Amino acid sequence: MKSFESPSEAWPDPFDIRLLHGQVASDGRVLERTTVRAVVLRGDELLLVHSRVNGDLMFPGGGIEAGECHGKALARELREECGAELLAVGALLGETREFRAAREADYDAYCIHSFYYLCQLGEAWSEPRPQPYEVRLGFTPGWFALDEALQTNKTQLAGPCPQWTIRETRVLAELQHWHDAGLLG
Repeated sequence: MKSFESPSEAWPDPFDIRLLHGQVASDGRVLERTTVRAVVLRGDELLLVHSRVNGDLMFPGGGIEAGECHGKALARELREECGAELLAVGALLGETREFRAAREADYDAYCIHSFYYLCQLGEAWSEPRPQPYEVRLGFTPGWFALDEALQTNKTQLAGPCPQWTIRETRVLAELQHWHDAGLLG
């Protein structure tokens, strides 16, 4: 039986990262988009998505569709982006909130609220089914050493890069800290 509904355990000290992109009134009227991200470990490696266009690495995941719980969204995103089968959703490792100016007149800010879950995959793999924008950005899943992934994204931050690279680099740094302390992996 697949355990998608809720995390099976609590992470002792989850991260909570808040990022402001530009001048944003984050305490005003906020339009929020909720997303989920899968943290999948294989020894000292992480399953990440590489953008051949931007050169950065990101965790598999994306927005929650109407009627989906976090686990169902994780399962769908892992299938679409990586061709992976979600076996179980583990601990909630942390959350990020990214604020930017809203484009909608009724709101002061737009927030992407991302939840990062430790996930376990099954043995079945299939061909990824990326969205059109993911194809344009050359998204390719792969296994990457944590320290190399962190360094790759830090290098990308030195030049123009998508705003999500800042978020993913901060999360990779948290994971690296936990790994170095013997808490992860």
